[in-house]
Amino acid sequence: MPKTSVSAGAADTWSDAIQVVGSFNLSISGTFSATVTVQRSEDGTTWHDVDTFTAPSEDVGYDPILNYYRVGIDTGNYTSGTAVAYINGYNVWPPRV
Repeated sequence: MPKTSVSAGAADTWSDAIQVVGSFNLSISGTFSATVTVQRSEDGTTWHDVDTFTAPSEDVGYDPILNYYRVGIDTGNYTSGTAVAYINGYNVWPPRV
């Protein structure tokens, strides 16, 4: 199961990218004044914002196509504190019976 995390206490701080297909979990914790952004990429180079969060959160996502994901704080979106974020995904489809 691929997973990545970041402890972001500054702007332009990102987790490593992981490839995800199917379901994935997102966990954001900490005490912070910032906007945490989840990004997706088809090639691991060109990133697109998927969702943003300004408070701790536990979420589940789904992507039917193999894509790269990362999470962090983009330039201009940080004020103070530290946001700790994790993405845990699955890189294979569940077996069909």
